Amino acid sequence: MPPGTLYILSAPSGAGKTSLLKALRERDGRLQVSVSHTTRPMRPGEQDGVHYHFVTPEQFLHMVGAGEFLEHAEVFGNYYGTAEASVRGQLEQGDLVLEIDWQGAQQVRSRFPEAVSIFILPPSPEALRQRLDARGQDSEEVIRKRTAEAVNEMSHYAEFDYLVINDDFATALDDLASILRAQRLRMGPQSQRQAERISELLSA
Repeated sequence: MPPGTLYILSAPSGAGKTSLLKALRERDGRLQVSVSHTTRPMRPGEQDGVHYHFVTPEQFLHMVGAGEFLEHAEVFGNYYGTAEASVRGQLEQGDLVLEIDWQGAQQVRSRFPEAVSIFILPPSPEALRQRLDARGQDSEEVIRKRTAEAVNEMSHYAEFDYLVINDDFATALDDLASILRAQRLRMGPQSQRQAERISELLSA
């Protein structure tokens, strides 16, 4: 079995990326998700090691100095990073998604140029603001900062391979599933998976 495909999934806060990825994993049991390290506080309902590996700034900077991260960035005063060793290990088991921002995506593409990148956009500025308000977990100041930052984040959409608009959730989910299906049918990985069948057909 060939190694899995590395997918990069990025979006501005409030675009629905996390909800879409959760639904995509429920639909596609073969899809793994990398768990990032972060220094931000744990939110209600989150679990260490499941949603993130929650570490102190000192622990995070030690890992940076040791060269353990495939990518890392500071976002809204907190650090986020993806451990390279765990990514390479998971790829040996199958397809893997990195849920990271555009800065991290740039770093990952430099190390994994074959990665497939997807950017998710909300349908309108109004919808973005409504979704940020509806989360009910962040202060008004945080929401204002995220709304302002979203324009900068969205300006990097053209750096990605695929663009999905999350207007209708079911349609956006189908779009993501279609991207995964198409990638799995590409000649390289599909011909390796079907090598025995192809050999039988050619020797018939």
